[in-house]
Amino acid sequence: VQLQASGGGLVQAGGSLRLSCAASGAGFSNNYMGWYRQAPGKQRELVARISSGGSSLYADAMKGRFTISRDNGKNTVYLQMNGLKPEDTAVYYCYASRSTFISEPTYWGNGTQVTVSS
Repeated sequence: VQLQASGGGLVQAGGSLRLSCAASGAGFSNNYMGWYRQAPGKQRELVARISSGGSSLYADAMKGRFTISRDNGKNTVYLQMNGLKPEDTAVYYCYASRSTFISEPTYWGNGTQVTVSS
């Protein structure tokens, strides 16, 4: 089981980035997938998650700016981030749960750095 995240980078405040996370292995299309992030000196926090059926949940700070989506045929989850702020600077981690009915992470991907300059 592997989750490979990509798409991070350096962007100016107000800019956009799109993160991708591809999962290898069978069955991920039935599970929750999502994103957490961890800024220096802070705890890892939920950014957004999406069910196999497409129901999504966002942390309050991301509502209206970030959009999570998935392509079950490709076992891939995406995070479109618009209106980025310096406080969005963090390492972003994708995850997958272990079943359709559990939303919490079981499998983690590598982190991808997002840096937003002011």
